[in-house]
Amino acid sequence: MATQLAEQSATEFFTYDQTGESYRHWVVSIEGRVATVAMNVDPDGGLLPGYKLKLNSYDLGVDMELHDIVQRLRFEHPEVGCVVLTSANDRVFCAGANITMLGLSSHAWKVNFCKFTNETRNGLEDSSRSGSLKFLAAVNGTCAGGGYEVALACDEILLVDDRSSAVSLPEVPLLAVLPGTGGLTRVVDKRKVRKDLADVFCTSEEGVRGERAKAWNLVDDIAPKGRWTEAVAERAAALAAKSKRPQAATGVKLTPLARAIDADGYHYDHVDVTFDRARGFVTITVRAPMDAPPADLAGVHAQGVEFWPLAVARQLDDAILLLRTNEPELGLWVLKATGDGAKVLPYDNVLLAHQDDWFVREVIGMLRRTLSRLDVSSRSMYAVIEPGSAFAGTLAELAFAADRSYMLDLVDGEGPSIVLSQANFELFPMCNDLGRLQSRFLGDPAAVERAAALIGKSLGSAEALAAGLVTFTPDDIDWDDELRLALDERAGLSPDACTGMEASLRFAGQETVWSKVFGRLSAWQNWIFIRPNAVGDGGALKLFGTGKRAEFDRRRV
Repeated sequence: MATQLAEQSATEFFTYDQTGESYRHWVVSIEGRVATVAMNVDPDGGLLPGYKLKLNSYDLGVDMELHDIVQRLRFEHPEVGCVVLTSANDRVFCAGANITMLGLSSHAWKVNFCKFTNETRNGLEDSSRSGSLKFLAAVNGTCAGGGYEVALACDEILLVDDRSSAVSLPEVPLLAVLPGTGGLTRVVDKRKVRKDLADVFCTSEEGVRGERAKAWNLVDDIAPKGRWTEAVAERAAALAAKSKRPQAATGVKLTPLARAIDADGYHYDHVDVTFDRARGFVTITVRAPMDAPPADLAGVHAQGVEFWPLAVARQLDDAILLLRTNEPELGLWVLKATGDGAKVLPYDNVLLAHQDDWFVREVIGMLRRTLSRLDVSSRSMYAVIEPGSAFAGTLAELAFAADRSYMLDLVDGEGPSIVLSQANFELFPMCNDLGRLQSRFLGDPAAVERAAALIGKSLGSAEALAAGLVTFTPDDIDWDDELRLALDERAGLSPDACTGMEASLRFAGQETVWSKVFGRLSAWQNWIFIRPNAVGDGGALKLFGTGKRAEFDRRRV
C-alpha cells in the first residue's frame, strides 16, 4: 500500500481547482461581519486512496478547500471582517495532518504538502497584517498537531474549558517528526511562550488544557461550554471591528480560470508555461497588459477578475502550484516577461494610489503572496531579459526573485530595458519582511536609494548592470552560447544541493516567523522525513497506530 500511494502521488496530475459552490470538508456560513468556517471532514474524502480522515484530520485536499474558502471570502465577501475557524464536530476541533496519509506518502509529497499548508497558514496572517480579514480560532474540542497550528496562525485562540479539550503539538513524542506547519516557531516567536514551558508542551502527548493553557499563553482565553457561543460572538465582533474591510460593498466573483493543459505545458491568457523535458527546465512567460487600466476606481471594480494585476496573480499562482505538484523533475524555471513594459506602470500607479480600497488591497495581497510562492519554491530560477521583454514595475519583481538574471546587450539596435516603479519598493515584501531590492542590496543601503532614484527610467543593459539590477549582460554574439551553457550547467547540478543553497541565499538579513518556517523548519523537517527514526521500517511515523514501539537509532547527529 505504501508503494501504491507513493507512486500514485508522484504520477497522477493534480490541479487546485475548486468551484466554491460547495465543499466536502468545510461548512461556511456568513452572518453580518463574521464568517464561520467549520471543519467537518468527510472520513472517506481523502485526496488519495489508502487512508481515512478520522477525527477531523486533514490531507492536501482538505487544505485546498480551506485555501479556496479564504480566497473567496477575501474577494467575494468584502463585508466580512472576521473569520471564525471552528469545528462542526462535538469535542474534536482538529487532529492535525492525517498520520496514515503521511506514513504512506512519498517524501516529495510530504514536503510539498507541508509547504502548501505553511503558505495557507501564512496567508491568514498576511490578511490580518494588511488590514484585511481577521481570524479567530474557536477551539471547541481536542486540538492536536496541525490543528493547533491552524489555530496558531489566527489572531486569537479561544479554547473551550470543558475539562477535556486540550491543545497539543505531539509530533516529537508520537511520530519522531516536527510539527510541519510552523508550530514550534509560532509558539515561541509569536505567542512568546517561555522556552522551558514550550519544551514541556512540545514533548507532551496529552497537551495542555484550561487555565494552564491560558497561563502558559498557548491560548488567549478560555470559556465554559455554558457561555461558549456568547464568548465566540464577542471575540469575533471585536476582531471584525479591527478590520479595514467595508461593511457595505459589492464583492468580486472568482470565476474559474481559463486554462489549457497539454503535453507542452500550461496555457493561460496572461501566463504561458512551456516544458523542455530533455534539458530539465520550464519557461514561465508572463505577458504585460494590452490595454490601459480603467480611468477610475469604479472601473477597476467593474473589471473584477479581468483586472490585469488580479488576473496575472491568479494565473501565475495556479501555474506555480501545478508545477510544484506535478513536475518535480523540471528543476529550473526560466522567467520571462513579454509585451510593452510601459503599459505595466499605469497599473502599478493604480495599485499605489488606491491601496486603501478594499479590492485593490486584496489584489496587492494576492500578488504579494504569489510572488512569495516563487521565493519559497524549491526550484532554481533564472530571468531572461531580451528584446520584447517587459520587466517593468510589478513584472520586474520576477527578475528580482530569480537566483540570477541574464540581460542581452545588443550592440546594434534597441535592446531590452528594465523599468522600476514605486511598487518595487513598497508593495511586495518577501517573507523576511524586506523588499527584493532591499534583500538584494543588504550590505549597501545606498544602492537601494540609487535604484529608487531611477524610478520610471528605461534602463538598458549597461545601466541595469551598473545599478546591480541584473547579473550578466552578454552581447548578441555570445548570447545564445552563454544562455545555453548557463541553463545546462544549472540543470546538471544536484537538485538537493541547489534546494539547500537557494533557500539559504534568497532570504538574506533579518529573520521573521515566516522566514524561519520556510528556512529553518523546512530544512530540518526535510531531513527528518527521510531519517529511519521517523520513516524506517521501525520508525515512529511508520508504526503509529499499530501498537508497536518505535526502534530509534540513539546516535545524535
